[in-house]
Amino acid sequence: MKRRNIDIVVISDTHLGTFGSSARELLTYLRSIQPKLLILNGDIVDIWQFNKYYFPDEHTAVLQEFIEFANQGIPTYHLTGNHDDLLRRYTDFSFSNIHLVDSLLLEVDGKTAWVFHGDAFDHSVGGFAKLLAQFGGRLYDWSIFFNRQLNKLLRKLGLKPVYISKKIKDSVKSAVKKMNDFEQKGIDIGIEKGYDYVICGHVHRPTIKKHTNQNGSTIYMNSGDWMENLTCLEYSDKKWTLYKYKEEDYANPIQNIDIEDMSMKELGEKTIHPKTKIIFKDGKIVPTKNSMNEFVK
Repeated sequence: MKRRNIDIVVISDTHLGTFGSSARELLTYLRSIQPKLLILNGDIVDIWQFNKYYFPDEHTAVLQEFIEFANQGIPTYHLTGNHDDLLRRYTDFSFSNIHLVDSLLLEVDGKTAWVFHGDAFDHSVGGFAKLLAQFGGRLYDWSIFFNRQLNKLLRKLGLKPVYISKKIKDSVKSAVKKMNDFEQKGIDIGIEKGYDYVICGHVHRPTIKKHTNQNGSTIYMNSGDWMENLTCLEYSDKKWTLYKYKEEDYANPIQNIDIEDMSMKELGEKTIHPKTKIIFKDGKIVPTKNSMNEFVK
């Protein structure tokens, strides 16, 4: 598959490790693009609902694809979200081309974008409300799972699919939004600070819309999710667009994923022949990567 060249990709709310994650579709998308900058805007692995007994190969393959981008030298920024909030203990950690942050300012072609997950302004995910949100998240995840099974049956019967889980999600989020509109708060702060763009995830509502108040204007963008909407933000040719995954756009969408664990024989070979050599000289450590055969005498 020929990869599309993209300047910037913003992906959020993949919720890997849950039944509702559309990891297979996300993997197909990732293997079709070649970004220059990758921003993972929160809720990538769902730590709230993580279960060591459920992490399918396609979920692992998505993480491998992210790491492969970083290995290629592509700067990869992981912004923490509420479902992966445990990572906030390690904010500002960097390893090679992977950087863990809570928010960032992105200056692109002379304009500034303020990027953050969004839960910082959503009081429905803090304190006791967090426990309710976690419980609601599990119900939502299961509703997606059953909704997919129902739609498989409906398609076999020649009937149109229904989207019960999405209606439930939208109704709950609408109730929360009436109590505390975090989106509007982020927009107002963005306008006050003079940011050209405000980029969020969190609410699973893909959007690009200009907002104006008495202090000015900004463009609010939400990358959506990879549970039901299957969307992300792309920046190319000096323009932001909202990407929507459609299976018919791919001649060969990924069907089977085969991830093999390292065999004991392979582990033994890698143990006997390490590729990393560390030299300590004059009070400094100088790491070099060489085959053991090249420096063992």
